[in-house]
Amino acid sequence: MRTILGLASAATLGGAMMLTTTAHAWDEGGRAGVVEELVVYGRAEPLLGEAATASEGIVGYDDIQAPPKLRVGELVEAVPGMVATQHSGTGKANQYFIRGFNLDHGTDFAVSVEGVPINMRSHGHGQGYLDLNFLIPELVETTRFRRGPYSASVGDFSSAASVEFDLYDRLDEALISATLGEYGFYRALGAASVDVGAGSATGAVDFTAYDGPWDLSEDLEQFKLFGAYNGRVGDADFRLTLQSYDSEWTSTDQIAARAVDSGLISRLGNLDDDLGGETSRHALTGSLDFGGVSVSAYAVDYGFALFSNFTYFLDDPDAGDEFEQRDERRVYGIGVQGASNPAGAGGPLTFAWGSDLRFDDIGEVGLYRTVARERVGTVRADRVEQLSLSAWGESRWQVTRNLRAILGLRADWYDWDVTAFRGENSGSGDDAIVTPKLGLAWLLNDAVEVYASMGSGFHSNDVRGATISVDPGDGAPVESVPVLVRSNGGELGLRFERGRSLNATLSVFWLELDSELVYIGDAGATEPNQGSERLGVESTVFWRPADWLAINASYALTDARFRRDLGDGREIPGAVESTFSLGVNGKWANGWSTSARLRWLGEAPLVEDNSVRSDASLLVNAGVAWRGGPLEYRVDVFNVFDSNDNDIAYFYASRLPGESIGGVEDVHFHPLEPRSVRASVTWHWK
Repeated sequence: MRTILGLASAATLGGAMMLTTTAHAWDEGGRAGVVEELVVYGRAEPLLGEAATASEGIVGYDDIQAPPKLRVGELVEAVPGMVATQHSGTGKANQYFIRGFNLDHGTDFAVSVEGVPINMRSHGHGQGYLDLNFLIPELVETTRFRRGPYSASVGDFSSAASVEFDLYDRLDEALISATLGEYGFYRALGAASVDVGAGSATGAVDFTAYDGPWDLSEDLEQFKLFGAYNGRVGDADFRLTLQSYDSEWTSTDQIAARAVDSGLISRLGNLDDDLGGETSRHALTGSLDFGGVSVSAYAVDYGFALFSNFTYFLDDPDAGDEFEQRDERRVYGIGVQGASNPAGAGGPLTFAWGSDLRFDDIGEVGLYRTVARERVGTVRADRVEQLSLSAWGESRWQVTRNLRAILGLRADWYDWDVTAFRGENSGSGDDAIVTPKLGLAWLLNDAVEVYASMGSGFHSNDVRGATISVDPGDGAPVESVPVLVRSNGGELGLRFERGRSLNATLSVFWLELDSELVYIGDAGATEPNQGSERLGVESTVFWRPADWLAINASYALTDARFRRDLGDGREIPGAVESTFSLGVNGKWANGWSTSARLRWLGEAPLVEDNSVRSDASLLVNAGVAWRGGPLEYRVDVFNVFDSNDNDIAYFYASRLPGESIGGVEDVHFHPLEPRSVRASVTWHWK
């Protein structure tokens, strides 16, 4: 038997080099035998002397690939304290929870993929709409996360947290995979990298279909195409990427609890069978890296249509309250960033800087009344042009051998023009905001570092709210809202590291927003509300007691309220008070591997006086796999204990047939999907 060691990947993040290696064995007859892998977890990467806070980190490699994922959006659950749920069809963006925020589909949670911002401004469904379904999980190499507004390099929507996904430059192995599962789940994936000239090309095709466990078939169809080329132009490395994504689905949205209690429908039933949507995203991105300076550009063609009905027959007792939200846009952007050390390598002062230009050309952002997906009235049908320009700088000063100071400053300028369906709501304007950052890191010894951080951040509001003067429906006067909303936060943290086998963090944070973006269940969108404040504590642990075993856990507790100086300190609906996760990954030299993850989502107030609350939910997923030579077999079980808990819940008024005109205030929920099993077989080759 002979063994050949192959390099799978190498990446530099935050000054730390991370390697994944795979050992392939063949007997004298050339037949593949047992595959031995050196398992690399991004959570184990040393960050002492590198990180600016205790609440930032890196997740990658086996951290990403090992845990079972019911939905693509669960990629973000690798971030400690983050929970991704769903209240509608699989093709729609997830709901995200972190630091006492119900982030709806992305408010105050910024995500980028290879430098391209994913959150959608002035979106038809809600501000900051964040849909990650276009990603192919097997292509995601690393995730860098930050919590809190302490980094100058991230701006809009990043007050609670931000995530940067990096994709593999080159796959070490080609693969073809097929997955079958309960409730009509099918997935086919093919991906490979090849050398082309002086560079390498990577391609992938992914098709997924899913009926779901619902009484109404989801009829999900997702098609993804990916292509990338890496090479050199003169003294610069360059990368060109093409992504294409199309999806359509039928939705079982959140349902009224009384409809289930009365026996009108089951927990997996629906109250409107016309709901669903479709999304497309086609993107071309490119980057040039000259060493100290890098330049990137992107162009995205995006389409979205969603049919919803959350109140049933409350507004229209005869035809029902179904509505369509639509968004058609093209997004263009260019960015440049660099780093330098004025005193030369090893000097006490380093400086990083960057600038980004983004233009959203929104041809249609609309809201329509519909019956059976046919338009019967127009509420809004607007055209929006939105431009933003940002510049930032961040310096790191090694004050003493053990003390570092981080000082950052960011400036953002927004310009917009709205052509509204009702002429009175048209208009244009501009606004700017400057957000300073300050941090200290003190290395107590070779295992412990403490941090103190302060910073301002912001989120943008839908610019149509800045130009509005009358209600689009009844023409009543409406007060406009500011476009840029400031946040201020502070944090004390501690990081402990013992080699690559054990690390832990503890942080206490405070965050204040001048205006909270709140999801309005009976409107199906996010709306600005009064200012808010949060106080919380977070802890994480990564422990590798043996080469074959890795354990990670996180816990977060947050008190979230509307600001007392602006009101009476009422509760924020949907602000989950605590989260807990526990992950266990095992990988043995004989080819076997296993992974299990427990996710607990705590209770939350559903109304401001805290008189109605959501129940906590517990979810456990697990998987087992075996690889022998080029073939890998895997079985994943989702919701192992078949929990009947809810994925998400809201409280508002709706009307069922036969009820009084004013409707009934009730809890509306979307249940966890019942236990299901998926099995896959994957063929790997060089």
